[in-house]
Amino acid sequence: MDYKDYYKSLGLDKSATTDQIKKAYRKLARQYHPDVNPNNAEAERKFKEINEANEVLSDEEKRRKYDQLGADWQRYQQTAGAGRAGGGGFDWSQYGQPGGYGGYGQAGGGDPFGNADFSDFFSSIFGGMGGEGRAGGHSARASAGQDYQAELELTLAEAYEGGPRTLTVNGKKLRINIQPGVEDGQTIRLRDQGAPGRNGGPAGSLYITFRIAPDPRYTRTGADLTLDVPVSIYTALLGGQQVVDTLSGPVKINVKPETQNGTRLRLRGKGFPIYKQPGQFGDLYLRLDLTLPQHLTDKEKELFRQLAQLRGEAS
Repeated sequence: MDYKDYYKSLGLDKSATTDQIKKAYRKLARQYHPDVNPNNAEAERKFKEINEANEVLSDEEKRRKYDQLGADWQRYQQTAGAGRAGGGGFDWSQYGQPGGYGGYGQAGGGDPFGNADFSDFFSSIFGGMGGEGRAGGHSARASAGQDYQAELELTLAEAYEGGPRTLTVNGKKLRINIQPGVEDGQTIRLRDQGAPGRNGGPAGSLYITFRIAPDPRYTRTGADLTLDVPVSIYTALLGGQQVVDTLSGPVKINVKPETQNGTRLRLRGKGFPIYKQPGQFGDLYLRLDLTLPQHLTDKEKELFRQLAQLRGEAS
């Protein structure tokens, strides 16, 4: 049985913090999740590997035992092979007693903690430590189920409106209510929607990351939106009203005479909803883009020449 480097599995070193372990696990879990890699045996193997690594490194007690045992792994194997706890003169008191795996230290053999989804390496270390698997019975320790990771794609309009959505995670359909104003990359947590706990432990959580598709019209910056509005040269010169489409419906704006190309206008409260602040909205910024007329008639061209002459701009 080979020694498993759980830090390497998560792309970390032994000095990694709890937060770094959590971030690395979430990133890799999304990458190798079976829902993202259907019928991919290698991705499934990698997914199980990083889950096992997270199971150990995210648990303070398990990580301590794993770190202590690392340098003594060969002697651990020799002791286990001897078929007797504490064999070979090795002091097991700092780790607990090896038992409950491999047919010794537990009546009936087997894995007392139900770690069938984990490797033999994991079970040999944690399967019966602390005397929990000694002959005459054991007390299985409860532990939380694994967390699930999922992504949900939304259009900008769907993120604006919010509301109920249905998604399938590990074959289970879930109905969630999205709060208006969610951002691209934002993650929410649903408690007890992950894998079932072991030995009566609580279920894991489901982390849903929102992916907002780029919109061809609007540019979003936080709760503010920017929209390019085409304006005819006639309206820009003489002034007038222009209808603008906002996410909450059409709005009429007044264009002042002699408006210059690129002029910016602000419509207060016509931007994006502010997340979890009902009734609060950002602003919509309009960038006026003057459009030149095409396919002019000879008469129209002559009128423009006369106008240019009046302004002393004729060539």
